[in-house]
Amino acid sequence: MIRRLLVANRGEIAVRIMRACDELGIETVAVYSDADKDALHVRAARHAYRLGPATAAESYLSIARLLEAARETGADAIHPGYGFLAENAAFARACREAGLIFVGPPPEAIAAMGSKIAARQTMQAAGVPVVPGETPTDQSDAALIAAAHRAGFPMLVKASAGGGGKGMRVVRDESELATAIAGARHEATSAFGDGTLYVERLVERPRHVEIQIMADAHGHAVHLFERDCSTQRRHQKVIEESPSPALTASIRKQMGDAAVKAALAVGYQNAGTVEFLLEGTGEEARFYFLEMNTRLQVEHPVTEAVTGVDLVKAQLAVAAGEPLPWSQDELHQRGHAIECRIYAEDPARDFLPQAGRIVGYYPPVRPGVRIDSGVEAGSEVTVHYDPMVAKLVAHAESRDAAIARARAALAEFDVLGLVTNIPFLLRVLDSEAFRRGQLHTGFLDGEGSDLCASPALPAAALAAAVVRHERAATTNGSSAPAARPDPWTTIDGWRV
Repeated sequence: MIRRLLVANRGEIAVRIMRACDELGIETVAVYSDADKDALHVRAARHAYRLGPATAAESYLSIARLLEAARETGADAIHPGYGFLAENAAFARACREAGLIFVGPPPEAIAAMGSKIAARQTMQAAGVPVVPGETPTDQSDAALIAAAHRAGFPMLVKASAGGGGKGMRVVRDESELATAIAGARHEATSAFGDGTLYVERLVERPRHVEIQIMADAHGHAVHLFERDCSTQRRHQKVIEESPSPALTASIRKQMGDAAVKAALAVGYQNAGTVEFLLEGTGEEARFYFLEMNTRLQVEHPVTEAVTGVDLVKAQLAVAAGEPLPWSQDELHQRGHAIECRIYAEDPARDFLPQAGRIVGYYPPVRPGVRIDSGVEAGSEVTVHYDPMVAKLVAHAESRDAAIARARAALAEFDVLGLVTNIPFLLRVLDSEAFRRGQLHTGFLDGEGSDLCASPALPAAALAAAVVRHERAATTNGSSAPAARPDPWTTIDGWRV
């Protein structure tokens, strides 16, 4: 039984974990850097502990400071959230050695799936399909070039460590190969401290479909179906949904079974995600193992919406030694869910991250819409961390209804003081390719690139948002994150 949980993270994921703990009667400990001393997640916890300066290396990435925080606050467990140290095997091992429950997989499983080369080999041995390619033990340029020729063009040169598209190059003919190897190796070394590379066949116009899995310490594992993450920009997910509009029932079952095999092959425990590339359509579609994320995903609310399962509560139960509460046959998808990631960034300026104070914050309140956020009016979006503002999740009985609900909710989501990507998200939802469910991972970087040049918020909408903010401030005496003002109590003769 977990009594007091330290959340080794910040922002919306820290708040989300703390709210699950509140419902379970588990005390929570927030950790914070100097940049986050007034952050929402700090106030959401029962206890709070300062880690250090604003830089992540001196705060959220400091294993020593996190263990010290757990010791001094009397925490008996640590949840890493996602990002920072969530997939760091050394952190999971340090928690175990300190006598703390790590709410995540064993360090051995994290290490096994942390290397893409090792993970490919493990999956092949377990009978999970992988993209044709080679992982040469000889990492010389000559050996990689020879392996690339055997894989055939077009192909990818990829870094073994890390993710997010870093250390990856597309090579369409031999003339590009030497430059691609040098560039991928340099980028991987700079980003991950590991320049190990491998080559694989390029799957043209694939979909990115991932399977949520959960495994306990008693040898049981299940999948909680798929999330389609094909709506990406530069390998970064923008919109996720479940069920995938591209899967047949047969392919869905095959992918789910393969994901469970992957989990069992590495002795996995707790929540994880097995990511696949999907090639082709219908019953002729083929899928290939891409990687495994040994943590909770940003897009986990999509799965929660369609399955009715609280994944964080399930994580905590498994970490406490409890068996999985459901069998595979007891899990089902209901309706359709779509998640939109809202960032403080300017699509008209190549998605330049924005920093500054949120002056007014008015998320939509409507049935079937969930908002996960770690900010409020007055919050500071800093240059030190990811500029995510919120995640908006719409759930409805069908895909068309979920799109309509997500669009309506986004249209009334007001964030004042910073530029956000909300207009861009609306354009994507309105696009014919998205509505027909015919996207692939390169769509927003190719034929859909015009959607990225989102115009500024229309003047009328901006003016209405400012008026709402001013009235809320007048009504409440502050610019706190209050509900939208009641028009019947604030009418003063103003009109459009």
